[in-house]
Amino acid sequence: MANQGQSTRQGLEGLTAAANQAVEDATGAKKGLPPVHLWNPPFCGDLDIRIAGDGTWFYMGTPIGRPALVRLFSTILKREGDKHYLVTPVEKVGIRVDDAPFMAVEMQKDGEGNRRVLSFRTNVDDWVRCDSAHRLRFEQAEGGGLTPYLHVRADLWAKVTRALYYDLVDMGEERMVDGQPMFGVESAGEFFAMADAEQVRAAL
Repeated sequence: MANQGQSTRQGLEGLTAAANQAVEDATGAKKGLPPVHLWNPPFCGDLDIRIAGDGTWFYMGTPIGRPALVRLFSTILKREGDKHYLVTPVEKVGIRVDDAPFMAVEMQKDGEGNRRVLSFRTNVDDWVRCDSAHRLRFEQAEGGGLTPYLHVRADLWAKVTRALYYDLVDMGEERMVDGQPMFGVESAGEFFAMADAEQVRAAL
């Protein structure tokens, strides 16, 4: 492909080296995520990396079996419109994401009622507190029912597992939202509506 950047020519090894350098330079000895939102490098083509619907990362059709590598790539993930990229300060490569780039695989609950705070662990071991800045949304699933998604950061979302969805339903309640009775769940003082009560019951 013409105009390929160094990482796309060298494949996974080149991208790994570039990502490691970018993260080290950006974060130093501190733990945290690099400021990907500030990086606007030139587009260097697509790389054959795909994130499947279950959160598994593939390179050239083969699962990436190194959790540390998946974690590294997840820190340089950026979304622009409907497209996802892996970015460093000097280059940007496109990847494919079948659904959401992350999975929410574990949930912790602190408190009850209007003092309840839900936190979710993603498949790359980030903990996300569900609140006004990290909202839950619920979409119709292809096979029926609802699929929850949690906002992780900067228009990147985590799909919540089916088991955790049932846990959310178990702690759900009905409230009036804009004059309509809705079934949903509260976290950190925010009410996240799933659907009307009949629709939720039909989805179970």
